[in-house]
Amino acid sequence: MSSHDETNAARASFTTMDASTAEDWQIIATQFLPYARALPDRILAHLRMLEGDCGGFAVDRLMHSLQTATRAQQDGRDEEYVVCALLHDIGDTLGSYNHADIAAAIVKPFVSEENHWMVEKHGIFQGYYFFHHIGGDRNLREQFRSHEWFGRTEEFCARYDGPAFNPSGETLPLAFFEPMLRRVFAQPRRSLYARVSQAR
Repeated sequence: MSSHDETNAARASFTTMDASTAEDWQIIATQFLPYARALPDRILAHLRMLEGDCGGFAVDRLMHSLQTATRAQQDGRDEEYVVCALLHDIGDTLGSYNHADIAAAIVKPFVSEENHWMVEKHGIFQGYYFFHHIGGDRNLREQFRSHEWFGRTEEFCARYDGPAFNPSGETLPLAFFEPMLRRVFAQPRRSLYARVSQAR
């Protein structure tokens, strides 16, 4: 929606939530849907913000994300898993101290519970490889040893996330992953607001 369209679009009349009406929410729902459908565009734009930011690593954050997804893709993982691999560090820009939580919140409505858990916990599991170098406990992941998705998340870090810092490593372009990202984010599975999008 252009800024001109937004200026001329109908708006709700309430100024406090408790004064809202069904008619107000119909207006909001009508405008919510095009905005929600453009979520993949905003995700792609945010991924591009990771380019050029190395943060001391051998590759920038976008290349790391692309390499992680490339490794998962080449290993035969399904689209949803590959998209999770692509987005696992998208929270780096705004969640400097909890990036995995940000990524997990973004993917949660659109992916399986096991893939959501893997994204949410990958930061702790990745810590096995470096927490002891910065004064932390590398075995922090052991608190989840009995969890059914421990092995899945351990494998994600060992096979895809951990080795994806190679400046000369194979790295598929973002354009390669765009169609699958759009498919995964086409329709939410779990959301308070899923019924609105499914009804239209």
